[in-house]
Amino acid sequence: QVQLVESGGGLVQPGGSLRLSCAASGVIVTTKTVNWYRQAPGKQREWVASISSESRTNDADSVKGRFTISRDNAKNTVYLQMNSLNPEDTAVYYCHLFYSPRTYWGQGTQVTVSS
Repeated sequence: QVQLVESGGGLVQPGGSLRLSCAASGVIVTTKTVNWYRQAPGKQREWVASISSESRTNDADSVKGRFTISRDNAKNTVYLQMNSLNPEDTAVYYCHLFYSPRTYWGQGTQVTVSS
């Protein structure tokens, strides 16, 4: 059974940093593309960043140069390092992957950027 558990969210001031973690079980993250999504209040869920099984990374224009996705193979965990946070980054952040025949989502972790 695949489970994704996010952690690391919280309240941070503008300009601050957070590192989110996505700990996976039931699947080896090095064999799948793992994504981070976020959903702000009243908005649709949007893709933030991804890391492929070959360790290729991609991120959305809105976070480029500020967020970095990475992976710890030994811990079977994917991270999202978020720097230079601003209030527009406030959202629930979700970890996601596709493992045929279905997709899996974590429960989400709240990130609030406010002074």
